[in-house]
Amino acid sequence: MARVTIYPDNHVDSTVVSNLFIDEYMRDANDAQLKVYLYLLRMMNAHLATSVPDIADKFNHTEKDVLRALKYWERQQLLSLDYDGDKNLVGIHIHDLNAEGRTGSGSVPQMPASFVPMPAMEAAATEDSREGAVPEGLAEEPDKPQTASLYEKPSYTPDQLREFKSRQETTQLLFIAESYIGKPLTPSEIKTILYFTDVLHFSDDLIDYLLQYCVDRGKKDFKYIEKVAVNWAQEGISTPKQAQKQATRYDRNIYTIMNGLGKSNSPTAKEMEFITRWLKDYGFSMDIIIEACERTVLATDKHRFEYAESILSSWKRQNVHHKADIQGIDDLHQQRRKNASSNPPKQSGNRFNQFPQHNYDFAALEKELVSN
Repeated sequence: MARVTIYPDNHVDSTVVSNLFIDEYMRDANDAQLKVYLYLLRMMNAHLATSVPDIADKFNHTEKDVLRALKYWERQQLLSLDYDGDKNLVGIHIHDLNAEGRTGSGSVPQMPASFVPMPAMEAAATEDSREGAVPEGLAEEPDKPQTASLYEKPSYTPDQLREFKSRQETTQLLFIAESYIGKPLTPSEIKTILYFTDVLHFSDDLIDYLLQYCVDRGKKDFKYIEKVAVNWAQEGISTPKQAQKQATRYDRNIYTIMNGLGKSNSPTAKEMEFITRWLKDYGFSMDIIIEACERTVLATDKHRFEYAESILSSWKRQNVHHKADIQGIDDLHQQRRKNASSNPPKQSGNRFNQFPQHNYDFAALEKELVSN
């Protein structure tokens, strides 16, 4: 019987993981580190771009969890990170674990993984950072028992939970939490709020802002909320104002808008008012806002937020909902300019043409004056 050739109808969608990784690296890695590395492999094989916020959203981790995971795998020499002159991450190189003589990031074949740089990935693009110095913003907390125990969540007893719920101030706090989450809290979730006050020493106002911050980002899972709270505690955040300032550093939309207007600094309070208005009050999508930013940068190098506001407020009045709507407005504007240039207003030759011009019959006027 002749040989039969088999032709697959569909491309096999899979990601290959080295046996060396399974044998030598999986055992010591934690949950976040494993997810981040495997997801990077998957995105690289599919030639897809990703970012720290995207990975955090994908696995319900905080961005700081993702940053620590990246630094962990860099120390394990499974990948290396590239930075530009402005200390932003611009690339990730996944090392070939099966390459012979693998001794570090400088001596192995490297495959760049697609990556969208974000401000949360600030790090020094220096030789020191490549040789082991930990860049600012990506520092790994020391694995000291006392550090871990400082934020360790206790196992609260039913009596402790009842005592917490019986407090007068707790009633309002739990009501606010249920309003944000949209359902009655479970005993486990109430214990988490107790943990915020008992161990992290968060004020009611800070817990209120914490819940609002997470829910606004579509995160109602208390595991995620707890991770954010611990990160804030580690950063020394104790007030909503401090938390808001910290949050702007990692908000991808705020960063994108600031970058779109040629700004590299954190937004001022006034600039945040503009950004909040565009995103929430006007309800514009990011592609519309970025279009306004691009037009602003081309038009002026001063008062750019005010200029962008004039564009976006005009689009709001003209009921722009999608970027395609802008093209219609531009076409109409161009047509009006074309009509105006092809039909200029007729001007009298009289230099006093700003006044109404009249044609008088002076002979008739003279005859009428003589007859009188």
